[in-house]
Amino acid sequence: MTPIDRSSLHAEVVSRLRAAIVDGELAPGARVNERELCERFGVSRTPLREALKVMASEGLVVLLPNRGARVATLTRADIENTFKVMACLEALSGELACARITDEEIAELRALHYEMLAQHARRDLPAYYRLNERIHHMILMASGNPVLIATHAGLALRIRRARYVADMPHGWWDQAVREHERILDALTRRDGAAIAVLLRQHLERKIDLMARSADDVPETSTAA
Repeated sequence: MTPIDRSSLHAEVVSRLRAAIVDGELAPGARVNERELCERFGVSRTPLREALKVMASEGLVVLLPNRGARVATLTRADIENTFKVMACLEALSGELACARITDEEIAELRALHYEMLAQHARRDLPAYYRLNERIHHMILMASGNPVLIATHAGLALRIRRARYVADMPHGWWDQAVREHERILDALTRRDGAAIAVLLRQHLERKIDLMARSADDVPETSTAA
């Protein structure tokens, strides 16, 4: 692994630790092995523990008094509550984007959509998710609302983590692709009311799918 540049030590350790958690590399409920991570990142325990404090503030880890930390467990309630809020934020981002997005940005979104369709045909779920995230992020950025963007960013980490621990049935996946086609069509027509409904339904339909993944993980206290 590439050594971390000392001038950006804190930010880089935070970034790598966050990625390990949200990508599912560090499993929900698992104890954080500080010695192993220090060796992996090539850092001492001080910057790692500072990064763990940041992860705790984001709700990704739980700090245990005098006993280190563990990766926070995603409960069904966590996922249901987060997706409901995200559905509203996504709906608003789509509505605002319709008034601001350019033809060039729509063309780029369409290209990403076709690339995502190719990954769907290959049944390459990780690649599909990466393109899916880029599409939703582009719509969000096109909203031009910095408060909305910042609020969305904090919750998006938990959404991404939930996706990586969920199993997606083929029928559900096929339906998601069809929904993306309707979302792109509404955006192309600059139909803010239609895309708001579509994006809200698109997110809300994922609640049960993602929440089911939490049922397989033992629920533990999130108290520090």
